[in-house]
Amino acid sequence: IAKIFQRIMQEKERDVDLVLVGKQAIDSDCGQVGPMLAGYMGWPQATFAANVELDGDGLLVERETDQGTETVKLGELPAVVSCDLRLNTPRYATLPNIMKAKKKKIDTVAADDLGIDLDP
Repeated sequence: IAKIFQRIMQEKERDVDLVLVGKQAIDSDCGQVGPMLAGYMGWPQATFAANVELDGDGLLVERETDQGTETVKLGELPAVVSCDLRLNTPRYATLPNIMKAKKKKIDTVAADDLGIDLDP
């Protein structure tokens, strides 16, 4: 997944300043996509983010730890942040917005078109 995100950002979305990813996966719950993507891109990263604020040219990220929270500074953008559950307060979609969303076009790209081999 991280390689797919990397290739899409390199080829199609070059003006990205911040990538937000989840901290958990449906299969192994290892939280690897964010750190791997940051490594592939050569960008700074923060994991388990509960709060994110702009700070000059970078970010202040409050992250969840086993002992509570800690704040880390990412000195520059672009960056990758993996999000904790507490980062967002969900909004509930209204019926008119659900209907509008159904009409939106979703671009699909095959991994082969990006030149990525998905075989283990």
